[in-house]
Amino acid sequence: MENSRIKAIEIATNRNGSSLPSPTFEKVSAIFGDMTFNRESMQQFISTEAHRKVLNAIEKAEKIDRKSADEIASAMKSWAMSKGATHYTHWFQPLTGSSAEKHDSFFTLDGDGKAVEFFDGSSLIQQEPDASSFPSGGIRNTFEARGYTAWDPTSPAFIIEKTLCIPTIFVSYTGEALDYKAPLLKALHFLDTTATEVAQLFDADVKWVKATLGIEQEYFLIDEALFHARPDLSLTGRTLFGHASAKDQQLEDNYFGSIPERVVNYMKDVEYNAWLLGIPLRTRHNEVAPNQFECAPLFEEINLAIDHNVLLMDLMSKIARRHHFRVLLHEKPYSGINGSGKHNNFSLMTDKGDNLLSPGKTPESNLKFLTFFLNIIEAVNTKNDLLRASIASASNDLRLGGNEAPPAIMSVFIGEQLTHILNAIEKSKESILGNKSTRKHFSLDISHIPEILLDNTDRNRTSPFAFTGNKFEFRAVGSSANSAAPMIALVTMLGSQLADFKVEFEKLISRNNTKEDAISKMLRKYIVSTKKVRFDGNNYSQEWLEEANRRGLSNISSTPDALKVFVDKEVVKMYEAANVLSHRELEARMEIKLENYSKKIQIESRTIGDLAINHILPVAIRYQNILIENVKGLQSILPNENHNDYAVVQIQNIKDISEHITQIRYLVNDMIEARKVANRVADTMENARLYCTTVLPYFDKIRSHTDSLELMVDDVLWPLPKYRELLFIN
Repeated sequence: MENSRIKAIEIATNRNGSSLPSPTFEKVSAIFGDMTFNRESMQQFISTEAHRKVLNAIEKAEKIDRKSADEIASAMKSWAMSKGATHYTHWFQPLTGSSAEKHDSFFTLDGDGKAVEFFDGSSLIQQEPDASSFPSGGIRNTFEARGYTAWDPTSPAFIIEKTLCIPTIFVSYTGEALDYKAPLLKALHFLDTTATEVAQLFDADVKWVKATLGIEQEYFLIDEALFHARPDLSLTGRTLFGHASAKDQQLEDNYFGSIPERVVNYMKDVEYNAWLLGIPLRTRHNEVAPNQFECAPLFEEINLAIDHNVLLMDLMSKIARRHHFRVLLHEKPYSGINGSGKHNNFSLMTDKGDNLLSPGKTPESNLKFLTFFLNIIEAVNTKNDLLRASIASASNDLRLGGNEAPPAIMSVFIGEQLTHILNAIEKSKESILGNKSTRKHFSLDISHIPEILLDNTDRNRTSPFAFTGNKFEFRAVGSSANSAAPMIALVTMLGSQLADFKVEFEKLISRNNTKEDAISKMLRKYIVSTKKVRFDGNNYSQEWLEEANRRGLSNISSTPDALKVFVDKEVVKMYEAANVLSHRELEARMEIKLENYSKKIQIESRTIGDLAINHILPVAIRYQNILIENVKGLQSILPNENHNDYAVVQIQNIKDISEHITQIRYLVNDMIEARKVANRVADTMENARLYCTTVLPYFDKIRSHTDSLELMVDDVLWPLPKYRELLFIN
């Protein structure tokens, strides 16, 4: 019988790295956004008045009237058809974590039965997809299928595979959000309102504040033949078995190393198609682990950045197939080597182009920077557990706390110099704002703040939430996650904190404090309160675990425990006050995440049982029989010798293999029984906890025995591609 592993290795080894030519073009600026209905396209296809209304919808959140919507829809259809599009779809992001779409043709029949192309404002603005099969967390029953998608004009429509894709929100018949975009847009509006009010304390002419995001995307590539020869990768996205390779990342020679030609061709193809869709990819490089890579775009407004990242993940997966690759976005596809994250780089920008997290070159800017800087840290301090819950998943639990990812303890890194500055401000008895009798401008009396922040702020790769010069980098987000989930939490937390700041500011003003003194008092208060969450050391160390415990910071290692905060009284109050999510919607999201957790552990458990019993044990028994026949042969040809002296190794191997086979069989049976017990529990929280505490612990126990067998069984017989083959064949 042919070994499928050996065949897969042969196919992978014989791949031609140059089999697909890279796209050719003169310069990125000539093709960027060519397949998007962006501002330039709109100017060519719609009237000045309709174009103005779209811009007002984007910049001022004004509604687009039906007449203008009809004109925009007609123009969008004409533009799309000029690019070869034949269909359209409302492209949305349900709570599955990926995107969804239902394609309709522009084709229809008029009253005379004549074929015509038709697309009006009603088709653009709203559609009614079946909501019954999407996760709703109990908001909708299966027999209550009605749901609505509604156009988001702030995110440009785009064409992919001859289909016009229109970014939309997705809500239930009763108005609850069934997606990520709807609450994200609400959160961003809330933050814009509160942040603008605070920014106007420093500059009355500020009209709006937008949150920006740059998403670094890490991923692994694997040859498709090897991928298909690993049922665990195909079904779960990660290797459930596999002994460590003698060489993996320990020499640290892969990071920023030379990119293999075949991978470069893939990257060029991804970049070309991303640029056509207006995704501003700029960076590519090897990551730490073998066959691990990263791409990163320029900063964009958060809603657009997240749409682009969701689209990019889909694009990467589709294009990988053209290059005979598969993309692994799982947070921990290989045990013992680095996993993959999605670093979210967060900042705030005003309509004047000012980055509120950049100190600037004037005293006024320094004070404004400190105000937003400390409010963000205070938001993380007061809603620490919510930030942890926002990134919780079965796959990310495997990555957090490893030596390539931050731990589950949410702390903030700001660097030695900034810590020194905050300590100096705290201890100073004078006003932070300088001498009041002669003051004409705010002054921190620390002349070198801009240089320190821009040039000398170090990076701490162990911190989950690190300040890196002019932005905060949320490093704990998982590679496969939709960044909307953590951004909804962070943006709402910050908006709420800024609202509290403004309320306290007004109280201090009412008590005859000057504006300068009121801000000074609040900043000192936050410098003290945020000490609990600020940490600049090694987040991997045992000392930090002990110190975090003394500080009262949570160290929540499992998703079920993390998700409880979704229905915490204060969290619900915050979301409802911000008009972002209701108590019912928060309960639903917790339910969905718990169900998803249990289902993923269940699928992995079933896959482990199948591979162990149907793939690995038969091969181990076959090899054991070969050894038994070998011992019998020794006894036959050496009848008068002490055959144990000659067969001692074979006999010991037979005993060891028998022990591993027996233990695997018992452990798989026990795991199945634990799964049955968990499946009988209807409560989603308890069900998830049982999967976490009674099913999941069997995974490593079973793996220990199968990985030992991998080192003992004849390499030719072993059924699964090994780590040395998965990680080093391009």
